[in-house]
Amino acid sequence: MAYVITDECVSCGSCAAECPSEAISEGADHFEIDADACVDCGTCADVCPTEAIQPGE
Repeated sequence: MAYVITDECVSCGSCAAECPSEAISEGADHFEIDADACVDCGTCADVCPTEAIQPGE
Protein backbone atom coordinates (compact mmCIF):
# COMPACT_ATOMS: atom_id res chain seq x y z
CA MET A 1 0.00 0.00 0.00
CA ALA A 2 1.39 3.40 -0.97
CA TYR A 3 2.20 6.10 1.55
CA VAL A 4 0.08 9.26 1.64
CA ILE A 5 0.91 12.87 2.49
CA THR A 6 -1.51 14.61 4.84
CA ASP A 7 -2.43 18.28 5.13
CA GLU A 8 0.33 18.65 7.75
CA CYS A 9 2.78 18.91 4.82
CA VAL A 10 4.64 22.23 4.69
CA SER A 11 5.95 21.61 1.13
CA CYS A 12 9.61 21.58 2.17
CA GLY A 13 10.52 18.98 -0.48
CA SER A 14 12.57 16.75 1.81
CA CYS A 15 10.55 13.70 0.86
CA ALA A 16 10.77 14.25 -2.90
CA ALA A 17 14.55 14.55 -2.74
CA GLU A 18 14.84 11.20 -0.94
CA CYS A 19 12.27 9.12 -2.86
CA PRO A 20 14.11 6.33 -4.74
CA SER A 21 11.23 5.83 -7.19
CA GLU A 22 10.60 9.54 -7.84
CA ALA A 23 6.95 9.04 -6.85
CA ILE A 24 6.62 12.39 -5.06
CA SER A 25 5.84 15.69 -6.75
CA GLU A 26 4.50 19.08 -5.76
CA GLY A 27 0.72 19.24 -5.88
CA ALA A 28 -1.71 22.15 -5.70
CA ASP A 29 -1.82 22.33 -1.89
CA HIS A 30 1.15 20.19 -0.83
CA PHE A 31 3.40 17.43 -2.11
CA GLU A 32 1.67 14.27 -3.34
CA ILE A 33 2.67 10.64 -3.79
CA ASP A 34 1.87 8.76 -7.00
CA ALA A 35 0.43 5.52 -5.61
CA ASP A 36 1.32 3.60 -8.77
CA ALA A 37 4.99 4.58 -8.53
CA CYS A 38 5.37 4.28 -4.73
CA VAL A 39 7.34 1.18 -3.69
CA ASP A 40 6.25 1.45 -0.04
CA CYS A 41 9.81 1.81 1.30
CA GLY A 42 9.02 4.47 3.92
CA THR A 43 12.05 6.63 3.16
CA CYS A 44 9.82 9.67 2.70
CA ALA A 45 8.17 9.21 6.08
CA ASP A 46 11.56 8.87 7.76
CA VAL A 47 12.76 12.27 6.51
CA CYS A 48 9.52 14.26 6.88
CA PRO A 49 10.05 16.95 9.55
CA THR A 50 6.31 17.34 10.25
CA GLU A 51 5.39 13.63 10.22
CA ALA A 52 2.91 14.39 7.44
CA ILE A 53 3.56 11.13 5.61
CA GLN A 54 1.67 8.06 6.74
CA PRO A 55 1.22 4.51 5.45
CA GLY A 56 -1.83 4.27 3.21
CA GLU A 57 -4.82 2.18 4.15
